[in-house]
Amino acid sequence: MKAGVMRWLLVATLLASGGASADMARRRDAVVEVVQKVSPAVVYIGTEQEVESRFRRRSPLEEFFGGMGGGQERQKIEGLGSGVIIDASGIIVTNDHVIRGASAIHVVLADGRSYDAEVIGSDAANDLAVLKVNAKEPLPIARLGTSSDLMIGETVIAIGSPFGLSKTVTAGVVSATGRTFRADNRVYNDFVQTDAAINPGNSGGPLLNVDGEIIGINTAIFGGGAQGIGFAIPADKVRRIVDELTRFGKVRPAWVGIDAADLPPRVARQLGWDRSYGALVTSVEPGSPAAQAGVRRGDVVAELGGSRLQDAEDFDTRIRGYPARSTFALVLFRDGETRTLQLTPTEFPPRMVESLAWDRLGLRVKENKGVLALSGVRPGSVAAEVGLEPGDIILRVNNQPLATADAFREALLNARRGRSVLLLVRRGRYGYHITLPFEQDQGQSL
Repeated sequence: MKAGVMRWLLVATLLASGGASADMARRRDAVVEVVQKVSPAVVYIGTEQEVESRFRRRSPLEEFFGGMGGGQERQKIEGLGSGVIIDASGIIVTNDHVIRGASAIHVVLADGRSYDAEVIGSDAANDLAVLKVNAKEPLPIARLGTSSDLMIGETVIAIGSPFGLSKTVTAGVVSATGRTFRADNRVYNDFVQTDAAINPGNSGGPLLNVDGEIIGINTAIFGGGAQGIGFAIPADKVRRIVDELTRFGKVRPAWVGIDAADLPPRVARQLGWDRSYGALVTSVEPGSPAAQAGVRRGDVVAELGGSRLQDAEDFDTRIRGYPARSTFALVLFRDGETRTLQLTPTEFPPRMVESLAWDRLGLRVKENKGVLALSGVRPGSVAAEVGLEPGDIILRVNNQPLATADAFREALLNARRGRSVLLLVRRGRYGYHITLPFEQDQGQSL
């Protein structure tokens, strides 16, 4: 009798265990497989930033010259975010805003290993950064896929460290592509929208398809408390920017030679364009990449890089996502027909940077005894009207510190698609913040 009971219990146990195994196999869907496959390559990123805390307000002169007046102390602020390893040698992709201003960056892998990381390059305009950790053995990686074939409604998985909770997974669908949104006084363009939850700390982590490929880098959630609206940088843009940052440490300013304007309905009707989107080409620089590709004044730019173009601002911001020497498709409407051209931006010609400063801002600069001084101010320009004079020292352009003419040119290139530029100018012992508009009547293409 006892032996019979034991045999029955053994059979029951085997049946139960077999049923559990079968149940787990049934539950193991594509999302589970992606998580198990890619999670080892997703990292937690912790940062430290030293900031100055003042407990006695300094005078304006002390504020400008950095004098010792006023009590000061240094404080450490800790930040957190996510990242993903894309190369076994220790190359990690994350957001620029995750590591911006950090004095120390720590990376923790899913298995608990911890490394100090160095910044290979970062680009605030596209909110991407590349880090490097030195490991003794190859690290697990996730493969960078493509975003060109994304389908609205397809399943996506986000992995990251929201609120410091490591390896948290959310799933959803692709809600839209080519989205534009504004954050921190910047306009971010051509993003993937998803309803997969992207919370604080998820920034920099991967957005994955069901094949486990990175199709985006998670970046932001929609403000105002809206739920289910997150944004990721599409993989094709990530690949371009990461390649640029890895090779050069920065994104080289690119130039196509097109001036674009918004397309009023009246002008669109005259041209035969019956859509509510697009930008009008108002000028093409002779010899520019656009001229060589066949772009003409009066063309309507309908699509850029495979997605619809909304207006002139959309054109300007999306061009920034294409570094020099990268090729993209431009769909134009001309004489009642659409045509597709391949356009390859080049580095902005040095000769044009100087004319950009002179024609659009009314300034000419030169290096003088370790500082950057104005060597000329164009009569009749806004710069002349506000009282700038040769000999004034330019300390910053859009809060970017300057010391050389090359730094001034680079800062101007980064600022050229804005409507104005903020200068910090020193004359004698005093400093002044001056905003100069980019004058638009000089025919300078960007």
